[in-house]
Amino acid sequence: MIDLRSDTVTQPTAAMRAAMASAVVGDDVYGDDPTVNHLEQMAAEMLGFDDALFTTSGTQANLLALMSHCHRGDEYICGQQAHNYKYEAGGAAVLGSIQPQPIANQADGSLLLADVSAAIKPDDFHFARTRLISLENTIGGKVLPQQYLADAQQLAFSKGLKIHLDGARVANAAVAQGLAIADIMQFFDSATLCLSKGLCAPVGSLLLGDEHFIQRARRWRKMLGGGMRQAGILAAAGELALTQQVARLADDHANAQILAEGLSQIAELTVDRSLVQTNMVFAELDSKVDPQLLTTKLAEAGVRISASKTLRLVTHNDIATADIHKTIAAFKHCLAHV
Repeated sequence: MIDLRSDTVTQPTAAMRAAMASAVVGDDVYGDDPTVNHLEQMAAEMLGFDDALFTTSGTQANLLALMSHCHRGDEYICGQQAHNYKYEAGGAAVLGSIQPQPIANQADGSLLLADVSAAIKPDDFHFARTRLISLENTIGGKVLPQQYLADAQQLAFSKGLKIHLDGARVANAAVAQGLAIADIMQFFDSATLCLSKGLCAPVGSLLLGDEHFIQRARRWRKMLGGGMRQAGILAAAGELALTQQVARLADDHANAQILAEGLSQIAELTVDRSLVQTNMVFAELDSKVDPQLLTTKLAEAGVRISASKTLRLVTHNDIATADIHKTIAAFKHCLAHV
């Protein structure tokens, strides 16, 4: 099955499976797992931070960041389409008593910094206290430019706020720009990086920040049930995700371009190829096409997608260029018969 639903469906590589099988482990809650410790130290050094924390997921890492930056009754500013606002079950509000202040994302995924500035609350007890700006890179597969990040950092600094990066796919952003991941993360007080999407690890994300921030996050992680024991089995795969899988993302980006080109030639689909910057292709279905029926037909043809009027198709390590051509052919055949 050619699975284009997400890059979260990636299987761990053979090298990861071998590393997991032979990992030296200990009790991470005691700080005794050498493989986890090595991953955290390596990641902090590689990505330009003082410290790092290995977490179970990007959702957990983002929640720990919000709860470590903000107190009860504080708020964070983010985009309407931000994952940590829209797709993480309201965790900041429910578990952290932290108010999100979402503002509109622009077509390129950015937030107008004038809008961000206007959303910052006055120092008045009537209002939640604005503490944090949260950005996402990539967002919808689109890359935020470096100058924009520098300007956002300057705004946060001038207003006395912290700035956080939801970097679930920041490795894709780095590869697309020919940069190191640290070049992007340099503008942020804290950042997350998902190891289990395009980087192929089976489980885990990293949270990065200064030493005191990570100490707070480690305490919150324990409180939220995220303390793991012999987690080196997972961290061993995470290390290979960082050292072996980042540069390879360029192949996924190239395959996304091929997919976008092929689908744009199909009458029932509308694809804006200028928006395909990394490993995501968005295709609008003709109003006469039933998304659920198309999804069923494609599954019968060996292609798995999520049913929607706006299709999000994500390339990843387990999809080869030959699979992209099979997918284009399957779309042509199925759309001719729905």
